[in-house]
This record gives sequence, C-alpha cells and structure tokens, in this order.
Amino acid sequence: MVRILRGIAHKYFSDDEAVILFLLLLGGVLAIIFFGAMLAPVIASVIIAFILQGLVTRLTRIGIPELVSIGGVFVVFMGTLAGFLFGLLPLVWAQLASLAAEAPRIFREMRSYLELLPEQYPNLISIEAVNDFYHQVTAEVGNLTQWLVSFSLGSIPDLLGLLIYLVLVPILVFFFLKDRRQILGAIARVLPSQRPMMSQIWQEVNQQCANYVRGKAVEILIVGGVTFVTFKVLGVPYAALLSLLVGLSVVIPYIGAAVVTLPVAMIALFAFGWGTHFIWVMVAYGIIQALDGNVLVPLLFSEVNNLHPVVIIIAVLFFGGIWGLWGVFFAIPLATMVKAVFAAWPVHREPLPESAVNKR
Repeated sequence: MVRILRGIAHKYFSDDEAVILFLLLLGGVLAIIFFGAMLAPVIASVIIAFILQGLVTRLTRIGIPELVSIGGVFVVFMGTLAGFLFGLLPLVWAQLASLAAEAPRIFREMRSYLELLPEQYPNLISIEAVNDFYHQVTAEVGNLTQWLVSFSLGSIPDLLGLLIYLVLVPILVFFFLKDRRQILGAIARVLPSQRPMMSQIWQEVNQQCANYVRGKAVEILIVGGVTFVTFKVLGVPYAALLSLLVGLSVVIPYIGAAVVTLPVAMIALFAFGWGTHFIWVMVAYGIIQALDGNVLVPLLFSEVNNLHPVVIIIAVLFFGGIWGLWGVFFAIPLATMVKAVFAAWPVHREPLPESAVNKR
C-alpha cells in the first residue's frame, strides 16, 4: 500500500506547482464548507463582479474610459437590483401567497379530473390510488401554506441581516470592479513566479466560465422577460411567478424545462380548462422553449465547450447536493474547471527502457 501511494504521489505530485495548486484547491473547498455562510456576501460579490467585468471590458475596448465604464455598469447593476427588490420580488411573493390561498379550490378541481381516470382506465388506475395521491398532494400544500406563514413571521428578525447584505454586496462589487488589477496582482505575488499550469487553467476557466455565467444570466433575463410578456398577453394568472420559474429553469439543462412544464400546464388548465385557450398557452410556451434551445443558446454559448450531457447531469446532481441552488447554477462552470484542472495537471511518466524503444 505504501509503495502504491508513493507511486501515485511521484506520478501526480512530483511538480512543485501541482502541489501548490492542490493545496490551494483543498483550502478553497474547506473554506467554502466551513466558512461559506460567513463569507456569503464576499462570494456573491466576487461572482457578480466576475459577471459584470465582461461588460466593462467591452466598453473599454470601444474607447470608453475604464472608470466611466465601471461607473456605468455599476449604475446598471444597482438599477437592476432595485427593480428586482422593489418590483419583481413583491409581485412574485404576492402571487405565491395568492396561489397558496387558492390551492384548495385548485386541488378540488384536480380531484374532479382525477376521479374520471378510474372510469376511463379501470385496469391502470384505481380509485384508492387516486385518493392516496390526492391526500399526499393536499398534505404537501398544507405544509407549503404553513411554511409561507411561518416564513413571513420568522423572517422579521433577519431583516437587519438582509439590510447589511444589501449594503455590503454593492460596495464590495464596486471595489472588486475598480481594483481588480490590484487584487489579482496581490494574489499573483504569493504564487510561484513560474506557473504555466496555473496560467493555462486560469485562461481556460476564465474564458469558458465567464462566457457561460454571463450568457446564462442574459438567457435567464430574456427567457423570463419574454415568458412574462407572453403570459400577460394571453391572460395567464400568476404570470410573474411562472415567468420566474421558466427563467430559472434554464439553469438546469435537460431537466429544468421538463419540470417547469408541469406547473405551467396545471395553472393554464385550471384557469382555462380543456379548450383553445389552453392549447394556445402551451403552444406559446413550447415556442419559447424551442427558440431558447435552438436560437438563443447557440448565440450565447457559441464560444463555450459543450460538456457531455451525462457529465452535465452528474455535475448538477453532485454540486446541487453539496451547495443547493448555488451548486446547481454553477455546476457547469465547476465541471469545466475540474475538466481544465485534469487536462493541465502534469503527470510524471517514467521513461521506457531502451529495449522497449528499440522494439518500437
């Protein structure tokens, strides 16, 4: 066992830069695990600044001074944040509370639909199965209603912490944008002067992850906004809540769209019944999903290396299980980083004996 471990260490950690990189990665993971809640404003600020930096760079390339670009991008960020906090968030919360209040009526209508299934398909569905399913769904809705009430009452003491976050995050984002070169230079001074592997990993991760994260943020805004306008025009109730769900569903490839289709179809069904209006809603939703997958995604992510679908699903499950919603959102960038680390990691290979070389 000792010989095997010594061989692995010699093969993968014979390079000093590999050892330093391994310690940095290990330290970063441990810091997030043990101090993630404490450092949440800093981590969120770094991510937001990372997203906004692309816009700053593009503005400076067309001749706008860097400080003016940073100021303009920061104003846009603050305006977007204010619109979300004082416009979209209260509307979504009000619609969620309204949906919870109307849930009993909706599920009574759902039961009337379900009770017809045993008559139409007696060999497949029994009335006992329908009753069990209805009772389970009713219990979950009751739990959701209690959670909404308890959350609205229990969140009052956390308002002070939320206000502190709302002050800290914009300040940190501004300084991360303004002093980006100084911060990166300070980090570079503690790293080895010769670091080709780290430079290769940084270039690939910076390009791939930056394009993905910024593109995904734009995709969420476009898909959510188009869905909201479409549902408003068609008179779909809870349009803000559904558009938020549809926008966030693009974070999880192959899974999000399929999961969100169910609440969209259920609300449209109970609002309009089986008929032409319901069909138009679902056709419009299908067109949005088709345009997103076949037009918007290729435009936004043309420079991003596609991972295999199995790798994406495994990454979503793994990182989502560790870090929840943030892990789901950053599953693909994290998988890209892991791929870049493995691709650039130096492997020490023993030279072949002369006899083997002669045979070749």
